[in-house]
Amino acid sequence: MTEMNDYLRLLFAKAGRTFSPISGKEVKKDEVNDVVKFITQLPKGKKIHIVIPLPKEAEKNVKYYLDDLLQKGFTRLYHIAEKYVIQIEDLLMEEEPTLDMKNMYILIDRLVAKDFEDDELHRVADSIQTGFDETNGDIYLDLEDRTEHFCNRFELDGIRFEEPTPNFFSSNNPYGACPECEGFGQVLGIDPSLVIPNKNLSVHEGAVVCWNGEKMSEWKTAFIYENKNKFPIHKPIRQLNKEEYDLLWNSAHGIDAFFNMVADNLYKIQYRVMQARYRGKTPCTSCGGARIRKDALWVKINDTHIGELLDMPVEKLNEWMKSLTLNDHDQTIAKRILVELETRIQTLLDVGLNYLTLNRTANTLSGGESQRIQLTRVIGSNLTDSLYILDEPSIGLHARDTNRLIKVLKRLRDLGNTVVVVEHDDQIMREADYIIDVGPFASHLGGEIIAAGTYKEILKNKKVSRRNT
Repeated sequence: MTEMNDYLRLLFAKAGRTFSPISGKEVKKDEVNDVVKFITQLPKGKKIHIVIPLPKEAEKNVKYYLDDLLQKGFTRLYHIAEKYVIQIEDLLMEEEPTLDMKNMYILIDRLVAKDFEDDELHRVADSIQTGFDETNGDIYLDLEDRTEHFCNRFELDGIRFEEPTPNFFSSNNPYGACPECEGFGQVLGIDPSLVIPNKNLSVHEGAVVCWNGEKMSEWKTAFIYENKNKFPIHKPIRQLNKEEYDLLWNSAHGIDAFFNMVADNLYKIQYRVMQARYRGKTPCTSCGGARIRKDALWVKINDTHIGELLDMPVEKLNEWMKSLTLNDHDQTIAKRILVELETRIQTLLDVGLNYLTLNRTANTLSGGESQRIQLTRVIGSNLTDSLYILDEPSIGLHARDTNRLIKVLKRLRDLGNTVVVVEHDDQIMREADYIIDVGPFASHLGGEIIAAGTYKEILKNKKVSRRNT
């Protein structure tokens, strides 16, 4: 409703860094300019061979493949181990040419490092682009003493990653939504709150209610025996740390294993009844409730993925924004996005919504909260010459937050808009430019204009004074 999710998606698409879940290293894609820059930084006089590997299918019909290379404009091969160049035409003169598939590469270009002219740099860039295109993203620079590999594919640790786009982080788009929960963040499964309704109890005291009873208590006994040196059976569930809680659910005789056993016995009526008793909406195990595809959570800014930001209260999100550090390139790209985010966050704080999270669903908001959120979007859009009507936006606000709300309403007015507020709060009435008092009583006993004017003018109205005494 505040459009902050849209700006966060843009921010992560522009400035996010993808990290491999296997090694934790950043996933990078080598561009032509990266390779050119590497070459220009080499010591002068360094001999460079730009080469690409032979495809596996070349071994099946060497002569046909070499002839195809000639037609594409490639004339030389390079033996990367023994450092020699061979002409393709010379190989074709042999009756049955053979290739050392491990060490033989296609030679794209060769040069010597120096202070390159612009025309020479264009030639180098063209050669590198040709190599990337021919091999679907792999190119090698043989530097006599070592070989450098550059990859134009967005991959690492054997995983091909998706390049971030705004839709990649959208739960409302089929491309970005979690395929497991379809973007809802919840699935129908075993509800932990039904399995452990009283977290003040320990496992020994019967906190896991599905393990109570003569037959099912065997699972509690088995779990305690299996984890007697790893799990504190007398500690209340509420006090368990993450590792201990995971052990309760995921060990060989844990809660998940118990319900897997129940699922295997659903042909028996008592097990179907038991499963139904503990089923409910639970956080999606694939996305963890973030509602977007799992690999979108591998994209991070300052070690934080977008799902964690959506779970933060606005107050915490504001602290994260203030501590955000970007390099010069990302700062330039994200400058406008950051301004829009900071404006909306500050407005949410000003209207007393510092406790809300961005993943809060609209149907859980009160009327006052919804109106104040709409104010945030309106101020962010900088609309002018518009009429806004608000019905008691101060409901539920502390007096301190009401003052902040008044400042927001005045800011909206100062943009050139007309703001009409239906209100009973004294603070807001005192700050109004013009007041229309409708009464004298509610419902069918009212409907008359009792007074109209500024706050000071209305105080002088004897009719109003008598009604309020």
